[in-house]
Amino acid sequence: MVMTASTMLALGTTAPDFNLPDIDGNIVSVADSKEAPALLVIFMCNHCPFVKHVLSGLVELINDYQVKGVAVVGINSNDVETFPEDRPEMMAKVAQQAGFTFPYLYDENQEVAKAYRAACTPDFFLFNKERRLVYRGQMDGSRPGNDIPVTGADLRAALDCILEEKGVLAEQKPSIGCNIKWKQGNEPEYAQ
Repeated sequence: MVMTASTMLALGTTAPDFNLPDIDGNIVSVADSKEAPALLVIFMCNHCPFVKHVLSGLVELINDYQVKGVAVVGINSNDVETFPEDRPEMMAKVAQQAGFTFPYLYDENQEVAKAYRAACTPDFFLFNKERRLVYRGQMDGSRPGNDIPVTGADLRAALDCILEEKGVLAEQKPSIGCNIKWKQGNEPEYAQ
């Protein structure tokens, strides 16, 4: 298992827009969340052991914050030719089995991952009401095999800061996971 860290996109960055299909073929964009007090964008996939490790805790966290109005999208940007487990039909199966209550989007040309400077799965980007980046980092300190329980503590603290209008968390640790599986010749400069 190769571990890759988040690129830690600059705080204050405006959420790059996207128009991506979800598992039902509906097109989803940043603008769809304009009334929400926050937008959480998660780069994830089906096969990654880091995503699998946190998945049930992540779904629980999302359910807790969606009732508070937070908008959430999951985005799979992996090359499905090389990693067929991440194909859209498998995304639908994972979403159904895990009980996703948020859109799971497919970034076929990987341009959205590049716009966000996403590097790993999972990679979390939290934007405030103005869609300015206020958190990019780990869900918590749990990793496969380290015996730290999945709590979502870091991401929950960031979400609470936004919802309570307390500003930005001072300490933000990079997310760690599998690298995004770039199509051959499509690797962004920051991922090389």
